Amino acid sequence: MSELVFGVKDDKQLVYIPEKCIGCGTCVMACPKGSLVIGSVGAVARGLIDKDFLENRAELCILCGICAKTCPTGALELRQAGKAVNDKSYIRVALKETTVSDKCVHCGHCEQICPQGCIEVKQWLADDGSARVDGETIIDNGCCIHCGWCMEVCPVDAITVEKPFEGTWHRDENTCVACRTCVDTCPCNALFNPEWDAGERVDKVAQRPDACIYCGACDVSCPVNAITVTKTAIVPEVEKKALLEKKLLNTAAPRPTLTSELVVDKETCLGCGNCVIVCPVNATDANVGAGYLNEVDSKKLLEIRNGVVNVVDQELCGSCGACAMICPVDAIRLEVREV
Repeated sequence: MSELVFGVKDDKQLVYIPEKCIGCGTCVMACPKGSLVIGSVGAVARGLIDKDFLENRAELCILCGICAKTCPTGALELRQAGKAVNDKSYIRVALKETTVSDKCVHCGHCEQICPQGCIEVKQWLADDGSARVDGETIIDNGCCIHCGWCMEVCPVDAITVEKPFEGTWHRDENTCVACRTCVDTCPCNALFNPEWDAGERVDKVAQRPDACIYCGACDVSCPVNAITVTKTAIVPEVEKKALLEKKLLNTAAPRPTLTSELVVDKETCLGCGNCVIVCPVNATDANVGAGYLNEVDSKKLLEIRNGVVNVVDQELCGSCGACAMICPVDAIRLEVREV
């Protein structure tokens, strides 16, 4: 597991573990100095750009450790003399481990549904003469994000999960363009695009509340700011909870920094306009979203000019990568931008 040193002061180190990061931005909300930068969350989650969710401006960091205290997955660690500082003032440490009781029948539902692949179920036939399955269910609490899927699908209520946060989730139906950036980013598989029948109106994106940890990754990743996630409570019994509550509760999620830029290969571009139509920022204009490219003179982000795609305003990009995903010839892509 790779590690990045985000800051050093005397015998203290702030260490970032990208593999544990879910791109939620909780640490950014808590940082008193604004040293942490989050951006391109959707593109990173989709594997469209080679970068991490999080960066740190080391010159601003005072190594207070509050980011590590609020991180729900342990992606940030404050170390002193080389050892991680782990006490009950850290949400990740205070969270009760996900456990499985003797009632477990080793059916494997939890293993199949776990969005992080943290559960292994071993099965074998009972050796007492009965037509029964014995086994072992192993939960890796090191990668568990406490979403609760395993607990919800368990047919015998054998699994216990404590979530890090309670909260509210809201989607602006008029702003959402159903681009699926939030669906692909959510670490809990708590969001989905409902299916519908002809003539039926359904939500563009829906939430599974029982699987949500209100981390805010969907909020941070949405390229058109259609989702709002608000933490209303810290669930585990954290020491000095009042300090963390002041930083996190009933506070807007951080707006991401633009940490990527769109690059176009004009020699390769076919001028097909697929990227223009699929771009969520463009699609907030109903005409562009409907495909009437020639009837809208001015596009917000991408347009076709002289037979090739042109980036109109780089600063409006939501770093979702939808354009790169749909391009048939890989003529448009995201690259890392200095912040």
